Amino acid sequence: MSLETMFDVAGKSVIVTGAAFGLGRAYAEIMAERGANVTLFDLNKDQLDRTVAEIRELAPRGRVTGAVVDVTDRATLSAAFDDAARAQSGIDVVFANAGVDAGPGFLTPEGRRNPEGQIDTLDDAHWDKVIGVNLTSVYNTMKLAARHMKQQNRGGAIIATSSIAAFYVDGIVGTPYMPAKAGLSHLVKQLAMELGRYQIRVNAICPGPFITNIAGGRMANVEDRQAFIRWSCLGRVAEADEIKPLALYLASNASAYVTGSQMVIDGGLILRPAQEIE
Repeated sequence: MSLETMFDVAGKSVIVTGAAFGLGRAYAEIMAERGANVTLFDLNKDQLDRTVAEIRELAPRGRVTGAVVDVTDRATLSAAFDDAARAQSGIDVVFANAGVDAGPGFLTPEGRRNPEGQIDTLDDAHWDKVIGVNLTSVYNTMKLAARHMKQQNRGGAIIATSSIAAFYVDGIVGTPYMPAKAGLSHLVKQLAMELGRYQIRVNAICPGPFITNIAGGRMANVEDRQAFIRWSCLGRVAEADEIKPLALYLASNASAYVTGSQMVIDGGLILRPAQEIE
């Protein structure tokens, strides 16, 4: 099999949740650029419409559509999956990507205590939202993906956006985000074990700091950005386009023997390199 054939996704039916911005948009772009038929789910109609139009211009090979979907609404999400499956003759690849920001941690980027992010004053509504979107809605998405893929009996790829927060704790990141991403990474492994029998591969992409819309563009905040830059082995944060090769790998037959994996892409931030004095 040639390298080009291994990475071929032309004609595949793809769903991307949280696709109007950031990493979700990058996933949708690379799939469409490579000839896949892609349905973008997002709650933000105006931005979704703009993104769909722009990807159509960028990638005329694939069929690109959008649907306004609240991933926390099970009935709406299920109906959107059914619509996409009918329109695209099934579902081959699902990027379970939709998520919300972590909110403030109990420390500021400078290392000072932040009253808003401490456990005894944490807003319960924020906890419910972060867990609901970043874990429960991903469970809903993966459940529907598995249901369709099993019925089709042609295998498939489910790719969840987790985080390096699944592996370590960080005082400047909001507390609810940590168990949400840790739970998601464990869910990926559990479903990979269950669905391998049906040739459905389940993997997670675990990004470090990327410049995206999540957290209201947190990387645009000088203090936050500098903190992550200091902790990166490569001394920078990433652009959303840099996740595209990994997304293509996991969606294509190039990763045909990969399942249950947690693919870290973080510039070495998880290593927390020692700070050298020049």
